Amino acid sequence: MVKYAREPEDTTKSCKARGSDLRTHFKNMRETAGGIKNMNLQTAKKYLEDVLSMKRCIVFRRFCGGVGRTAQAKNEGSTNDQGRWPKKSAEFLLGLLKNAESNAEVKGLDVDALSVTHIQVNRAIQQRRRTYRAHGRINPYMSCPCHVELVLSEKVETVKKEADPRGPKVSSKQQARLRIKSGSSN
Repeated sequence: MVKYAREPEDTTKSCKARGSDLRTHFKNMRETAGGIKNMNLQTAKKYLEDVLSMKRCIVFRRFCGGVGRTAQAKNEGSTNDQGRWPKKSAEFLLGLLKNAESNAEVKGLDVDALSVTHIQVNRAIQQRRRTYRAHGRINPYMSCPCHVELVLSEKVETVKKEADPRGPKVSSKQQARLRIKSGSSN
């Protein structure tokens, strides 16, 4: 059993999925995962499919050095208008969401009520290759893979607090002020 960074509050109403050592850039995956956080499952899948067809973009917030600006980023709530369409990361996340969805079906959860409550991306061990340079030198040519884990949970319906029949709470100081305003004294 693999340990997750955060366990769901209600394990009976949630499902998990994870991918280890995924051969896609950590930075792209981190921004893509941040884009679908707290989304409904169906909305997240539609969003990632739109990213693959370049109809919507992934906003780059932290790892945004040298990232070009696009008008689509403005629609996604970007403050710096920087965005990209990380194809490989979106495909991996779509696969993970589909895996989590099938896990939910096995558990007997309502797939339409699921949302992404937790998603985390960690750096994995870099894989080493080498590139050949001028004058017979060799430099490292490293890859930056990542681990991804996500938790889908059913939305818990919040119960509204019943209105207090006695009215709002009033402190003794406020009561004294009210008495002075009304002109009565006790």
